[in-house]
Amino acid sequence: MKEAPRATAIPLRTPLFRGERRLRIALVGMPNSGKSTLFQAVSSTSIRTGELAGTRRAYGECAVQIGLDEARVIDLPSIHSLHHLEHDDRVTLQYLLWGDELPPVSVHEPGGPPAPFSPPDVIIQVVDATSLERHLELTLELSQLGRPIVIALNMMDEARKKGLHISSNTLSKLLGVPVVPTVTLMGHGISELFATAVEAVRAKACPLPQPASKHICEKLQPLSKALNIPEIQTAFRVPHPLLVMQFAAADGYFLQEMRQHFPRLLPDLLRLRDEAEQTLPRPLAEELHADRHHRAASLYEAVTRVGAPYEGGGWRYWLDELFLHPQWGLLGSLVVFAAVLFVVFEVSTWLDAMTSAKLVTLASGWQPLSTGGVIARAVLDGLIGLVGIVVPYMIPLVLLLVALEESGIMHRIAFVVDRGFHHLGLHGGVAVPFLLGLGCNVPAISAAATVTKGRERVIASLLITFVPCSARSAIILALAGKYLGGLGVFTIFMLTMVVIALLGGLLARRFPDSGPGQVQEIPSYALPAWGSLIYNTWMRTKDVLTIVTPLLVGGSVVLALLNHFGADELINTVFTPVTHWWLGLPVALGVPILFGILRKELSLLMIYQALGTFDIGAHLDWVQIMTFLLFLTFYFPCVSTFAVMLKTIGRKEALFSVSLSVGVALLVSGIVRLLLEGAQYLSA
Repeated sequence: MKEAPRATAIPLRTPLFRGERRLRIALVGMPNSGKSTLFQAVSSTSIRTGELAGTRRAYGECAVQIGLDEARVIDLPSIHSLHHLEHDDRVTLQYLLWGDELPPVSVHEPGGPPAPFSPPDVIIQVVDATSLERHLELTLELSQLGRPIVIALNMMDEARKKGLHISSNTLSKLLGVPVVPTVTLMGHGISELFATAVEAVRAKACPLPQPASKHICEKLQPLSKALNIPEIQTAFRVPHPLLVMQFAAADGYFLQEMRQHFPRLLPDLLRLRDEAEQTLPRPLAEELHADRHHRAASLYEAVTRVGAPYEGGGWRYWLDELFLHPQWGLLGSLVVFAAVLFVVFEVSTWLDAMTSAKLVTLASGWQPLSTGGVIARAVLDGLIGLVGIVVPYMIPLVLLLVALEESGIMHRIAFVVDRGFHHLGLHGGVAVPFLLGLGCNVPAISAAATVTKGRERVIASLLITFVPCSARSAIILALAGKYLGGLGVFTIFMLTMVVIALLGGLLARRFPDSGPGQVQEIPSYALPAWGSLIYNTWMRTKDVLTIVTPLLVGGSVVLALLNHFGADELINTVFTPVTHWWLGLPVALGVPILFGILRKELSLLMIYQALGTFDIGAHLDWVQIMTFLLFLTFYFPCVSTFAVMLKTIGRKEALFSVSLSVGVALLVSGIVRLLLEGAQYLSA
């Protein structure tokens, strides 16, 4: 007896940071360090923006999912130092220290707390690796805040090109903080960075003490002792080392607050500061700055080796340049899109001709007249329709999707197009499922369900139904290409893109609760294994088959019986308000519209049958052809699509999708018809 596969237990990292316990992560860095690029790479489709209290300095905040943990990430305004700050920069420091709860020394300040949320649980300092020495001075200052810190050693690719070889492990040991090499512009290291930030909070890890040089610490010892009293600590709520450094550097804000709240102690404190300064070779503030610069330079020399510039090379390097480069990344995505289109319009078309088309030809000679025979033929037609979906479209496209995932290419495409899909209320992970929709909406919606959840899954599924599948595209190319020309074909496809973009914005408002941002991992390239490809393809298609088959066969039987009992005229009469009154089409096209929900490619054949000729131009003018094609393009794809939506987004949203597509089809085609007829009238 074959033993069942054993489940693998994965240890759960606790505590979990979710709900009310979600983390707050602050992004801090100097200008042009890549801090905002990092924020954009993980941000959700809905970013909360505002200004720090009493300033014109903007911040951004959004929810981010980090594995099983949740966090709110804040992109703070850029800052050069924590000392001698102007008011607008000082508010950033106040947030890092106090969040939305001001200490007693600041409650009198107008404008309230610096930001409407709690202080960060962890600070991610984004550092430009090509200017590491300058950024390390800020690192030494941030280490005095008493909060966990993770350093994002950004732009490592540019550093290597300049011949700078930086040991992140050595830097981490010297500072006592995690250091993660990143290239945020290309997505490298971002997943590891945020996972490391979460673990830093779990471990309650704070930086190693980074005191000033020994001679300065000795001179400041009396001042440090005088400041280390409960009254001052309670009033300022500032880590003692930072308070000592700020007072020793004669920071204007801290001196002013000390003067207002501790006028009795201030003379002695100033005297101790002056005594320390008199024994130093230069003013104390300058000595502290020079010492901090010297310590940063020493750290830089200890972790950096200058060598030959890295020229790049190897196929992995060039593939990343193609897929992740800020300018060329879209070109790489277009290459993949072209490959999918090739599968859709070449491989799938060939497979369709070799399978379902031949089955249709074989079955065409059987035209039963009895009710039982009609039902049997309808069952056969339904099964042939199933073959026409699964063999040419579902299996090849899902196989291609799995191959793109396992090779690491899909993750790179998702990263590059992420920002564009944010305008639709979605993340870049749905790019490939949308592309699969050009072949067949059924595997496209199934693929979207695997990379999304909740609100995004619903929006993606609803929008994919408006992507012209190969069946609808074939009708557009056949009719519009013959009677409307290339401009007509282009207009229909461009209008489709406009409608999808507009609907994306409207649906984002209907589902206002935006999902969290995604920390997208950029995995290493890998060659997909055949066993894994086949297994994952089967796992993603087996459930679809069990849902689609009964609806496809059942729908075929119902429609066949309607036709068998002579309900054609009744159907055309029922659809007259739609076909003739609103769309301006012949009444006889009611049956093709209804039967089109079974399989869209059958619509073209039924149009020929309804009009009694293959020359559609003899019965429809160019306005009617454009109107009919637009209606058919936006009209609900087919019963198979509805079946898979029942499984992925539920009955309520699946029915909403039907009503939405019908409504959009009627609205767009009707308005276009009126506009074109109006233009015809004016030009007459």
